[in-house]
Amino acid sequence: MAVMKNWCEITGLKLRLGKSGVARILSHEAGVTDIAVLQAALLHDTVEDTDTTFLEIEERFGKEIRQIVEEVTDDKTLPKTERKRLQVEHAQHSSQRAKLVKLADKLYNLRDLNRCTPIGWSEQRVQEYFIWASQVVNGLRGTSPVLEEKLDQLFRERGVPL
Repeated sequence: MAVMKNWCEITGLKLRLGKSGVARILSHEAGVTDIAVLQAALLHDTVEDTDTTFLEIEERFGKEIRQIVEEVTDDKTLPKTERKRLQVEHAQHSSQRAKLVKLADKLYNLRDLNRCTPIGWSEQRVQEYFIWASQVVNGLRGTSPVLEEKLDQLFRERGVPL
């Protein structure tokens, strides 16, 4: 296995491991011990960010992992506004495992935005992202009180309605 700048290649399958922080949040902050959830957290951006397919995920990690990854993966063929709308719409219908990955991913992303605003992002765009993220999180409520409280704290700090 070769690791290079947030990428890992295992027997020809490129994986994006840049957000290992999502798995860390789940294990260290939320106390998640479900290996399938933690594996899916490591793999959750792989299909979106590489040419890896869901079938390849299933072949190497099993159907269970594929299902979770598939639930949390956006369809990049759709316009960004549609993908964001669908995240809000589908959040409440996700499996418990997918909800955990989504909550940790939102927490990771929001902390990252607070730490360092991406080049080209205005304060208004950051605030709009927080508002959108709160809508997604509202559909995930009842999944992990620990993660939800950490997210709520970030929303309160930004003045985003809960």
